[in-house]
Amino acid sequence: MQLILGSSSASRRQILAEMGYGFTLLSADIDEKEIRKEKPEELVVALAHAKADAIMEKLRDNGMMKEILDSQETTLLITADQVVVHDGVIREKPSTPEEARKFIKGYSESHAATIGSVLVTNVKSGARKEGWDKAEVYFHKIPDEVVESLIEEGDVFYVAGGLLVEHPLTSPLVEAIVGTIDSVMGLPKSLTEKLIKESLEEP
Repeated sequence: MQLILGSSSASRRQILAEMGYGFTLLSADIDEKEIRKEKPEELVVALAHAKADAIMEKLRDNGMMKEILDSQETTLLITADQVVVHDGVIREKPSTPEEARKFIKGYSESHAATIGSVLVTNVKSGARKEGWDKAEVYFHKIPDEVVESLIEEGDVFYVAGGLLVEHPLTSPLVEAIVGTIDSVMGLPKSLTEKLIKESLEEP
């Protein structure tokens, strides 16, 4: 089996590697803001499909699709998306320091939910298996200097809701996680494993 991870996320790369898989990286260059859904679960699944569509097109354009179709091996493409929900509002990646500041300060002595999708596409047959997972993160008080350091450093602009739980500045401030850390980081291991297995069982 060949695996393609359709993501530019460092944490998704790390999680898939921890699961023991070797994979090729391809990123989907889509305008995520063009896709709107009311429900966070529907939004993240729709975005994972849009990413898969873009990467399938890339594979056709760069000649890799022909190699995959000629090969005896099964090639699976994994795409994923995540949003944060806080006070009932969907949060994507913050686009300005002001927005990041508002997001992070909102988590102080409060909690946020992460909703993440995983989509596994069989590149040859086009068959797709999808799912989503939810986790909740509870925070102690987040000091202003931590907020400013995170903004200055810039990683918050690359994650949904500016929510960093594995960062050295924020991990001591996490009071509790309901769910799994890999789900919070953007690629729930058990769901990914289940969808890969289901895709391999397809005739």
